Amino acid sequence: MALHIPRGMLQTMMKDGAKHFSGFDEAILRNLNAAKELARMTRTSYGPNGMNKMIINHIEKLFVSNDAATMIKEMEVQHPAAKMLVYSLQMQEQEIGDGTNFVIIFAGALLELAEDLLRMGLSPTEIIEGYEMACKKAIEILPDLVCGKVSNLRDESDVGNAIRTSVASKQYGYEGFLSDLIAKACISTVGASDRVLFNVDNVRVAKILGSGVLRSSVLRGMVFRRGIEGKGEKLKNAKVVVYSCPVDISQTETKGTVLLKSADELLEFSKGEETILEAQIQAIANTGCNIVVSGGKVGEMALHFLNKFKIMVVRIPSKFDLRRLCRTVGATALPKIMPPTADECGSCDRVYLTEIGDNTVTVFDQSSDSVVSTIVIRGSSDNIMDDVERSIDDGVNTYKALTKDPRLVPGAGATEIELAKEISSYSETCPGLAQYAIKKFAQALEALPRALAENSGVNANEVISNLYAAHQTGDKASGFDIETGKADVKNATECGIVDLYLVKHWGLRFATDAAATVLRVDQIFMSKPAGGPKPPEAKDRDDD
Repeated sequence: MALHIPRGMLQTMMKDGAKHFSGFDEAILRNLNAAKELARMTRTSYGPNGMNKMIINHIEKLFVSNDAATMIKEMEVQHPAAKMLVYSLQMQEQEIGDGTNFVIIFAGALLELAEDLLRMGLSPTEIIEGYEMACKKAIEILPDLVCGKVSNLRDESDVGNAIRTSVASKQYGYEGFLSDLIAKACISTVGASDRVLFNVDNVRVAKILGSGVLRSSVLRGMVFRRGIEGKGEKLKNAKVVVYSCPVDISQTETKGTVLLKSADELLEFSKGEETILEAQIQAIANTGCNIVVSGGKVGEMALHFLNKFKIMVVRIPSKFDLRRLCRTVGATALPKIMPPTADECGSCDRVYLTEIGDNTVTVFDQSSDSVVSTIVIRGSSDNIMDDVERSIDDGVNTYKALTKDPRLVPGAGATEIELAKEISSYSETCPGLAQYAIKKFAQALEALPRALAENSGVNANEVISNLYAAHQTGDKASGFDIETGKADVKNATECGIVDLYLVKHWGLRFATDAAATVLRVDQIFMSKPAGGPKPPEAKDRDDD
């Protein structure tokens, strides 16, 4: 007969201060509640009428946004079960770059309904089996709901319409203007080759305070929020050389001692340095380069000789921006001051200094053929510009996803309701206890249009019933009309409200996997945190 080990023995096996939770109430229910709370927080930010959250992070930086990925990242979630949902959100962000709130809300709805099934007596294994069957069926049905695709990824109108819904969820009211900007910026970087090769990093953002969002613009090339070192304000057909090192007198790696016996020797010593530096800069000027870009400081003596030879100097301390500039002008970053070869030089149509608002900016305008484009964002506050930048990031990632799969499905909750209707019918054909979980999966899909209705201040039950009634007549594209303020439905495809096929495909998979992972946990072991006791919090002296 097996030896029975009393439960008290578990604490003796683990380090002092460790915690252990098991069973339905302690482990499973705790996990479900944590995941539900996380979903409940982000649910009110779903859709164009979603509310913003104000988050102050650990370094007291203020974020005001309705972007789920930003909120979750800055909240620094610690609960292990809630982290499962965070990981699925991060994977959706990496894979598609949009639809993060979809994943959190749907996964939270699955776990909330799983709690009802657990209380009915179903085991977690049966619920997981039903959810996975329903997810597989949903992915099979999804291609039948495709309402069109972007046939030409270089057509600004088609691309703008495809990414408009993604932008509207963050910047409702500006979606038409911003989606056209994003489409223009993305298309200008893909080149004229048959295959569309797009890199998200090729679309840059420059935020300049002042004016309003509608004064934002797109430029082929790069914009830097800094002036030009030395003389010169404008150049056409510029020949550019880029150095990743400081443009100054070269320093030795080791310290040396020079013994000078007279004033003449001192003059000769400093004159020798000047002569060497002048020869280096003259050699650069002889190659035809009229712009020097430095990744480090520009010495006063070097600047004197650069002005003497009429060479414009731009200092860019960021090594990442230096690499992007090299891609823009077609140059190679040189590690030391030396005359460049023809292959190492770059060219730019125009380089000029201008003012945008109160800021002096340097513009590298590559209007003929540039692999990098910059969206100049204007706004009345930093928080507004940060939120616009996040919506632009979503739009750029949407274009990246379109290059993988250009198919589109109806938005405004139409796809979710049609999937819920089909899966609910499918559950009737499934024998065994799994059919209960499949029905709950269909019910969880209603959480998305329900959140859209609640955030718009409309009776959600009435909206869901109207949507089902429209879909029963065969209109697969009927979605919720948020603009009327009533529980009205309309054809989402005709109104241009479309979502990416890949957003729904990966969102369903990641949310189901996250819910299944949380449900599989029946015990939690928490080791004692390292580092000893935490120091006391510093009190504000004014409170004493």
